[in-house]
Order: sequence, then C-alpha cells, then structure tokens
Amino acid sequence: MQLNLTKGDKLNLTKADGRALTHICVGLNWGMITKKSLFGASTAKEPVDLDASVALFDANNQFLEKIYFGNLSSSDNAIKHSGDDTIGDDENDEFDNEVITIDLTRIKPNVDKIVVILNSYKKQDFATIPYAHLRIYEGTPERVDSVFAKFNIAAEAKFSGFVSMILGKLYKHKGEWKLETIGEPTKDQDLSATIATAQRLYI
Repeated sequence: MQLNLTKGDKLNLTKADGRALTHICVGLNWGMITKKSLFGASTAKEPVDLDASVALFDANNQFLEKIYFGNLSSSDNAIKHSGDDTIGDDENDEFDNEVITIDLTRIKPNVDKIVVILNSYKKQDFATIPYAHLRIYEGTPERVDSVFAKFNIAAEAKFSGFVSMILGKLYKHKGEWKLETIGEPTKDQDLSATIATAQRLYI
C-alpha cells in the first residue's frame, strides 16, 4: 500500500481490519554535495549533515522532550534514533541514513503530539544537496510495510533557501493516533528554534 499524502492531509492510523498501526518509522536518506574545481577538471565530495528529530508535547501544547542525535531515546524508550550521520552518501543507495522508530504502544500517556523536524546542521541550503528524501512509514528500519508520506526535500523549489523544516505530526484524537503532514520550511537555524516555531504555529 502506498499513501503519498500532500500538505495538510490527515490519516487515521488504523488498518483495513480495524487494528491500530503501532510501529511508525521516520527515514531520511541524502547525498553529499559534489564540488567541481575552477575549470571542472576534478571534483570533490562535501559531506552533508542532515538531522531528523522529533519533539514531544502534552495536551496543553507544553514541550516535554526531544529525540535527536544528542538524545537517542525517549524517556519511556518508545522512540529511538538510529544515530547521527554527518556525511551522507557518495551515491544514492536508497537506504535511510537516519531512522527514528516510534512504538505507539509504549508512549507515555501524557504525550499528545509528536512533531517530526528536519535540520541542516551545517546550514547547507536544502537546494544545494543533490538528493534528500524523507518518508514516514509503517514497519521497521529493515522492512517498509506502507509509506504514509514522502518529501523530496532537495528537489522541491519551496525548500530552496532554507535549512530547517517541519515535516508533520502524530497526534491523539479521541484516544487514537493520527498523522498530519505539514511540509513547511522555516527560517530557523537550529533544532531548538524549530521546535519553538512548531509549538507556536503547528500544534
């Protein structure tokens, strides 16, 4: 099953048989920047450091904690980050460089919203990166069952000139988890500022 959601779409996280989806992944894949010499005789690869993160909020929209390269697990161990990739790929192998796994069955009861955020750590413009794909899917890092949302960050014109964006959020509605895509770049320069923007505008 392939569900390519557009901005503002909302998805009820239940299967056709009525069972709730429980394991969500956020996968990020990107490449290094190719730099050519003055006359184009030689090329070099510039490492790219993109960071996928999530921020947790309660029902009153108060910030609880963030899971990112500096904190690889939530306090309840329901959300785990695969670790920081500071380089990117030499060639597109289509494998995720960073993955955040979310087990919705283990999330603390006070967590009401989970916001997915992307930052370019070295402030490298999204438009200068040869490819950068982020997807939100059901499954595990080793197995993709169904993709809910995909973002082609390097190719979309609206992301040009930005180094931060808010991708989407998981949120509880009447006790059930739902997914809303956001896909908005922000003028923020780091994760803390992007979380503040998400708290102010998108939750």
